Amino acid sequence: MNPGILGRLFHSSPKPHIVESPPPPRIVRGPGMECREFDEKPYFIVASVEMGNTTTKCILTGVSLETGMSYVINKTVSMSRDVRPPKHGEEVFGKTLDGTELTRESVTELVRDTLIKCHKDAKLDIKKDLDFVVRSTGVVAAMDSPDQVGDFIIALANGCLEAGVPPKKMTPPMSKANQSAKLQPFSFADRVNFSGAVAGVVPPQGTTGVEMVANEMEGELAMAGIKEGAKWTPVDFRNPCISIDFGTTLDGRVTSDVDPTSTNPFSRTIGNFCGLAGAIPDSIVRGTGLVKERTGTALDIFGDKTSLTGAFSLRKESDVVKEYVKRCNDLISVEVVPENRTRYGMVPVYAKVAKESGVALIGVDAGMNGGALPDLGRIGKEIITNHSVPVLHEVIDRVCSDMALRMIDVSKSMGLIFPNTSIGFTGRAAISGKKPDYILEGIIDRKLFSDPVNHVVFVDDGLARGAALMGRCMNSLGKPNNPIGGIREGKCIMSRRIAIGR
Repeated sequence: MNPGILGRLFHSSPKPHIVESPPPPRIVRGPGMECREFDEKPYFIVASVEMGNTTTKCILTGVSLETGMSYVINKTVSMSRDVRPPKHGEEVFGKTLDGTELTRESVTELVRDTLIKCHKDAKLDIKKDLDFVVRSTGVVAAMDSPDQVGDFIIALANGCLEAGVPPKKMTPPMSKANQSAKLQPFSFADRVNFSGAVAGVVPPQGTTGVEMVANEMEGELAMAGIKEGAKWTPVDFRNPCISIDFGTTLDGRVTSDVDPTSTNPFSRTIGNFCGLAGAIPDSIVRGTGLVKERTGTALDIFGDKTSLTGAFSLRKESDVVKEYVKRCNDLISVEVVPENRTRYGMVPVYAKVAKESGVALIGVDAGMNGGALPDLGRIGKEIITNHSVPVLHEVIDRVCSDMALRMIDVSKSMGLIFPNTSIGFTGRAAISGKKPDYILEGIIDRKLFSDPVNHVVFVDDGLARGAALMGRCMNSLGKPNNPIGGIREGKCIMSRRIAIGR
């Protein structure tokens, strides 16, 4: 028997490191007597409030201040398409990718209700138990430029305020004395200053002082979240690294290597990702008739979990799948964003600023700004008419995996991948189904690393994890014996940060 087939039958191929949010520990004192650890021990509780093109989430994350490990306490998720329609007199200031209209008031109400429900279900008090809130958005399709995201962030902030979040829990403290009593013993705020670097990475600085992509903050949070999630695996996901968030839209970063002897311990952002991600499989399934034509998503059919299906179940369909995958790939571009583009994959960008700043801007699109998405829908219709849902699932997994690997290829061609680089993925279009297996296989085939399995990680809830880590950075709640900043296999950078502050 062919060794490759035998290996697949017994699942002997290397398995990717996939991190799923663990529940917080419980303290057990006897039969029927237990409590949640974060109710008794010092925890830093952060709410990540995010309104994306597909889902609106409030995820409560608790970080043990004793161990530095992060846990998801509760998660409230609603579909962004279900936001209430604009009322008479309200100004529509944005739309999701599927065309759902948004007003400042409707966003504020949705965020408020989601935040309140999340805390209520977790039996936590917003004013007493919550330590910090980080808000972000991926709704950028109808905006004219990256700086318009500010209006959306204000709407998110208003939702937090209406839910009862004190303003001081949305901004960094001015000093250690301004922090709550439970945080002060674990804070380094009297020794280091928050310089804007999150997880040891300095954000990109454009020559005009503006962000290069509209969802810059999501890219920062995703990178930080993957760094935190990797702590649950053998992968040392510290600089240099590539983080890719495959939500409905694409975001992520590439960070530079750092000289361990340099006085400056921070890595620079040398690459950014933008464009379409989950919107591509969404378009394929919308053509099938299995979901709503305008607002349906791949989540509605397949969910967001990894698959344990046998690798040989679709062997008879392999040629058919390959043909459909090729046709889809031909409609999808993965490239360095041309300098003259102000929008790529429907996401506002400043490509010229990126080039002038020495930052590689890598984008994914289907046609020109999603112009080929209807063509992908027609392919989806053909698949479901002539074949089956498993064939559709396999095509989508292969197409999304190829998108990820093509991004890796472009990054490699730009000189952005080093021997000590780690690569991390988050977002439904990269961590669901068999995508992690296919992506890891492709990275192994490319021979980028001597030990590829321990250079690649897949993390769920990247934005929420990143929000918790950003909150820790803003409050200087580092963990020198379990560092997230610094370089792969390197030491904690706290001493160098203290030296810079002097």
